[in-house]
Amino acid sequence: MKELLEILREALRSGESVQIEGLGVFHPDRNGPRFLPETQPRVFLAYAFEDLARIRRLARALRAGGCAPWLDKERLIPGQNWPRAIERAIQTADAFLACFSPRSVGKKGQFQSELRYALDCARRLPLDQIFLIPARLEPCEVPPAIAEQVQYVDLFPDWNAGVRKILRAIPKRPQVVLATKKSPI
Repeated sequence: MKELLEILREALRSGESVQIEGLGVFHPDRNGPRFLPETQPRVFLAYAFEDLARIRRLARALRAGGCAPWLDKERLIPGQNWPRAIERAIQTADAFLACFSPRSVGKKGQFQSELRYALDCARRLPLDQIFLIPARLEPCEVPPAIAEQVQYVDLFPDWNAGVRKILRAIPKRPQVVLATKKSPI
C-alpha cells in the first residue's frame, strides 16, 4: 500500500493524472490532488472474435448511452496476464453483456469460459439484481440454461431498439459524493 501511495504521489508531482480502473482518476491540482470518481456503469462485452465488427459498433452505442464498455481488444495491453485481467473485469463489471451468434454459441473457447465465469459471479448477487444481459446479434439459440431463467434481447431486425433495451437494463452506478478536504497525498 505504501508503494502504491508513493507511485501516486510521484505521478501527481510530475503533473500526470492517475486512473485507477473501476474507481476514478486523480488529477494534479495546485491545491492538492483532485479526484473524479468513475460514474459510468462498466459493461463487460463477451463475444466470438468473428463478431468483432458488430461488437465495436455495440461498444460505441454503449459509450454514447453513458456506459463504459470493457472490450478486450481495447483494454488488454501487451504483456498483461489476460486471463486474470478478464476475470477481474468480469468481477468488477456492473453488467455482463453476453453477445450470442451462431459463432459464439457453437464455438469452444474463451466466450464459453467468460460466460461460465459470469454465471458464477451472478450467483453471488441478489436474485433480482441484473448482471447477465444476453443479447442475440442474429437468429441463434441462447443456451437453455440461460434462456429458461434470463430474458434476452434481440439486436435484429431493429438494432437501435435492442440497444435501448440494453441501456435500460444496465444497472446505474451510485453517485459518489466526496467531502472537500485537502488530501494528505
